[in-house]
Amino acid sequence: MAALENVKSDIRAIVGPNGVLTGDDAEPLLHELRGWWPGKASLVVAPASAEEAASIVRLCAREKIAITPQGGNTGLVGGQMPQNGEVLITTRRMRNIRDASATGMTLTVDAGVTLAEAQEAAAKIDRLFPLSIGSEGSCQIGGVISTNAGGVNVLRYGNMRDLVLGLEVVLPSGEIWNGLKSLRKDNTGYDLKHLFIGGEGTLGLVTGASLKLFPRPRERVTAFVALASPDDALSMLSRAQIASGGNVTSFELMSRFSIGLVFKHIPGARDPLEKIYPWYALIEFSSGREGALRDEVEAILGAALEAGVIEDAAIAQSEAQAAAFWHLRHIISVAMRPEGAQAKFDVSVPVASVPAFLKDAGDAVERIHPGARVIAFGHLGDGNIHYDLLQAEGGDRAAFETAEDEIEQAVYDAIDRHKGSISAEHGVGLARRDDIARRKQPAEIAMMRAIKRALDPQGIMNPGKMI
Repeated sequence: MAALENVKSDIRAIVGPNGVLTGDDAEPLLHELRGWWPGKASLVVAPASAEEAASIVRLCAREKIAITPQGGNTGLVGGQMPQNGEVLITTRRMRNIRDASATGMTLTVDAGVTLAEAQEAAAKIDRLFPLSIGSEGSCQIGGVISTNAGGVNVLRYGNMRDLVLGLEVVLPSGEIWNGLKSLRKDNTGYDLKHLFIGGEGTLGLVTGASLKLFPRPRERVTAFVALASPDDALSMLSRAQIASGGNVTSFELMSRFSIGLVFKHIPGARDPLEKIYPWYALIEFSSGREGALRDEVEAILGAALEAGVIEDAAIAQSEAQAAAFWHLRHIISVAMRPEGAQAKFDVSVPVASVPAFLKDAGDAVERIHPGARVIAFGHLGDGNIHYDLLQAEGGDRAAFETAEDEIEQAVYDAIDRHKGSISAEHGVGLARRDDIARRKQPAEIAMMRAIKRALDPQGIMNPGKMI
C-alpha cells in the first residue's frame, strides 16, 4: 500500500475531481451480478481518455501496483472484480463516438460506450451493429471485446471477435498501442488485436475500437416453433438456413421445462401455442428486402410441418408479439431463482453434437444426483447451450450443493467427450481459471503463459484471472 500512497496524488491530478470514485459511487463497482466474488480495491479510478488511462498505468507499472480493468460490470465469471486491493480502472467516462462511416461500414468508439449506444450510433447512419446480448443497455464495448461476447446473432454475424477491425489498447507498460485500423485486410504479420479480444484485461486495457457494420435489415420475421426433440431442432435449423438462403439470424433452443418455469414464476408470460411440447425453437429471420420474407417463412414452416420435422408454429404478427416471444427466452434465468439450489454451465459443442451432449450430460448428472432438473436453452445455431441444473424437486438442497463439484466435473467430462468448450461466451475469469488449467492441452497453457510474460512481465494487469 505504500507504493500506492506514492502515486495517489499524481493519479488524482491526472483524472481530476470526477475521476476518483469513492463511497456510493465506487461501491456498486465492487459487486458483481451473482454476488460470488466481492471486490476489494485500494483505489477506484475513472479516466476520461486513453491518454489519462495510459498515464495511470505508467504510474502503476513504475510502482508495481496491480490493476483490474472494468467495463460495465456485467460479467458472470468474476473477471472484472479486484480481489486483493488492486487499482480498479473503470472505463465508464470514456463515452465518445469517434467516427461513424456509412460508406466504409465502420464505427469507431471509446471503450466505455455501451453496446446499446453503439447499436444506436449505427442505426443513425442506417447501418447495423449486430451484436445483441441481454445486458446491452449497460455492458460496455471494451468489456464486450475483452470477454469476446457472443449473444443471439452469432449464427449470422459471428461473435465479437468477428466484429472488431481494430483496437486501441493501453499496454501494461503504460504505452498506447494505436491499432485503430478500419482495414478488412492487413496481412503484415501477427494480428495483434486478437490477443486482447477475449483476453479479459490480462494483457492490456482496451480504450477504443473500430467495429464492423452491416446493412440494416428491412424486414424481420420471428417464429416460435414446437419440436419433439433436439434432433428435430437440428433438422429445422438446417432446413431454415438452406431454404432461406442464409437469412436465419437467430435460432434459440428451449426445453419445455425451461419455459415452463417462466409461465410458473413470471407474471404476464403467455404460451404462444395451445398445446404443450417437449422442445421449442425461437427462430428469427431477417432480410435486406421488404415484403417477401413472411411468405418465405410461412412456406419454410409449412414444409417442415408437413415433413414431420416440427409439431406446430406461431409467427409473430407484430413487433410487440415478437418481443413477447423473445421475453420468454431471455427471462429463463430469472424464472429459475425460486426453484432452489442450482448449478450453471455455459458450454459449447459442435452444432451437430448438441443432442448427443444433452443426453450424455443428462445421464451423468442423473447418476450423481437422481432427480436433478435440467434446464437446457440457448444458441443452438452456434452450438452454445446454457446447461443449468436445479436440485431435485422437494429434494435436499444441502445434498445437491455437496454434489455440485462432482456434477461440474461430470458435465465438463461430457463436454470433453464431444470436443467442446467449458466456456462458450461468458469467459474464464475466476470461475473457470482452475478448470481450464486442468483441461486445456499443456502446450496451450504454456503459450498463454508465454504471451502473458511477454506483454506483462510484472504481472500487474488483472492478476489471478484466466491464467
